[in-house]
Amino acid sequence: VDVEDACAVVDHLGAQGLVDPTRAFIRGGSAGGYTVLCALAFHDVFRAGASLYGVSDPLALAKVTHKFEADYLDWLIGDPEADRARYEARTPLLHAEGIQAPVIFLQGLKDAVVVPAQTDAMAAALEARGIPVVVRRYPDEGHGFRRAANQADALEQEAAFYRRWL
Repeated sequence: VDVEDACAVVDHLGAQGLVDPTRAFIRGGSAGGYTVLCALAFHDVFRAGASLYGVSDPLALAKVTHKFEADYLDWLIGDPEADRARYEARTPLLHAEGIQAPVIFLQGLKDAVVVPAQTDAMAAALEARGIPVVVRRYPDEGHGFRRAANQADALEQEAAFYRRWL
């Protein structure tokens, strides 16, 4: 539903002349990063996207995330075993061929919620197909950026990325 909403708002605002729908970007962190990757994989609406410590493979996430988040996806997507087909249908990594837009990934290397392997796998899948990718890794950050210098760098990297694709 989040993905459909994000796409619909671009169409709606574009139809009203409030935005140029050919210059829309999508960004999100964590589950929002998952929304970014799904929107790019399953729709052709956005010029580029920014995934901040975003989920690219929910099945893999369920196996390695910390205990607090371990069952979170069960009530969002379903039981990983019984609803495996639903997971696979909603896994951006398995549908990377649908992504045609450039993506910037921002990832903390100490992230125990969405482990860096999620970002690495998604970036590699896109790079293998020649999709422009920027990956910025922060060795001293976990899930979300807490250090002011890293927050500033992440914003600067993201702004430069957007300027490049405008």
